[in-house]
Amino acid sequence: MRNIVLIFLFAASLQGCFPVILVGAGAGVLMVQDRRTNGAYIEDEAIENKALNRIDIQFKDSVHVNVTSYNRAVLITGQVPSFEVKEQIKRIVANVMNVNKIYNELAVAEKTSLSSRSNDALISSNVKMRFVGDNRFGANSIKVVTENGIVYLMGIVSHAEGHAASSVASGSQGVSRVIEFFEYVD
Repeated sequence: MRNIVLIFLFAASLQGCFPVILVGAGAGVLMVQDRRTNGAYIEDEAIENKALNRIDIQFKDSVHVNVTSYNRAVLITGQVPSFEVKEQIKRIVANVMNVNKIYNELAVAEKTSLSSRSNDALISSNVKMRFVGDNRFGANSIKVVTENGIVYLMGIVSHAEGHAASSVASGSQGVSRVIEFFEYVD
């Protein structure tokens, strides 16, 4: 008990670092429940950060782009002003170290509104909550990304798990379409 008190006192003295410790512990729990290796999990985070940084440097506010990496397969979603920009962004992502596969789902369209993006976040949350209640697959084994009402599913799953997750997602409120980018293990 004394050690626990000392840990909390030490953590509290770190001020801004305390949330980092908690987030780090939370990430560790997620990594244990994830089917990716720890190395792949960390590389996916690095891929997302590097790609987004490079896209931001080149295009600033002229595009709305999301980059999601799962087991080194990268999903690019959002809106860009032209097909040429869509291809440039794909090349930027392809040049990030450790990227094995790219799913370029960028739309050549006007950027979505804040209201639309908020609705997408709500849809993703709803799908994830419904995943937690389903015992046919592990909710943390599947990454959910929503863009303009389209739900993208990524993960390492069996065919049965993928089918179940897709079924749950497609039955969720506000979902216009479900697209699967699964890596199958069976």
